Amino acid sequence: MRVGAHLYRFDSVPPAHLRAELKATGEAADEAGVAWLSVMDHYFQMERAGFPAEDPMLEAYTTLGYLAGVTEKAQLGVLVTGVTYRYPGLLAKIGATLDVLSGGRATMGIGAAWYDREHAAFGVPFPPLKERFERLEEALQILHQMWDPAQVGPFAGTHYQLAETICSPLPLSKPEIMVGGSGERKTLRLVAQYADACNLFAASPDETKHKLEVLRGHCEDVGRDPADIRVTILAGGDQLLTGDVDGFVDEMRPYAALGVETVILRAPETPPSAWLRDKVAPAVARVADL
Repeated sequence: MRVGAHLYRFDSVPPAHLRAELKATGEAADEAGVAWLSVMDHYFQMERAGFPAEDPMLEAYTTLGYLAGVTEKAQLGVLVTGVTYRYPGLLAKIGATLDVLSGGRATMGIGAAWYDREHAAFGVPFPPLKERFERLEEALQILHQMWDPAQVGPFAGTHYQLAETICSPLPLSKPEIMVGGSGERKTLRLVAQYADACNLFAASPDETKHKLEVLRGHCEDVGRDPADIRVTILAGGDQLLTGDVDGFVDEMRPYAALGVETVILRAPETPPSAWLRDKVAPAVARVADL
């Protein structure tokens, strides 16, 4: 099992120091052997997680572009982009650019979006849930088409119509497509049909086992080998904050047995570079042995 880090809080560092802090965070991730760095794609901080909407929130792909320039090893992605935030053709172009500038380390994380307040605040349309899932499926189709050099023609969907799907330069290696979320009827079906990876909340090993069984069922329906889908979980890693590496490893052991390939840890309030260096780094090699 590999260890990743999810950077979603920027309130512990003054804005004038964020550039230096992100650089130090990227360097600490590479030094520790952290396999994944992600950010959120939100305009506001998440009230749902108990934070004020006014807390600092960096734009996702600008941040990833910067991290691409100050790291050499970690896979980079958004956990996850809401399909409503950007037209899919532009999103494919952004993903290809990130892959080129990172040396082939980009993942395209995408989901159906949910944060209605920030949509209303910035004047971004927020369709009903059913339509958002329809748009998500078309966006996944567009990503596959845009990154296929043999397909540069039009795309004709219900919600998106592209006259051409030229993407130059193409990504160095087709970016991994990750669909975030655990919805059993729609989200995991889209994972089975279109994605290279999924991200699940680590509620419990039993819950994760159930979700993976549902995913396997969808894979059977579409003729897909579930082993082709990289499984990741989002976890808190609270034991590491107190230096309890053994406790963290024990918690991760049943997830590794289920085939979870990467555990992505949510960064706490403290500056992320110090957290990675002092708290996460001691666990990386231990988890790799699971």
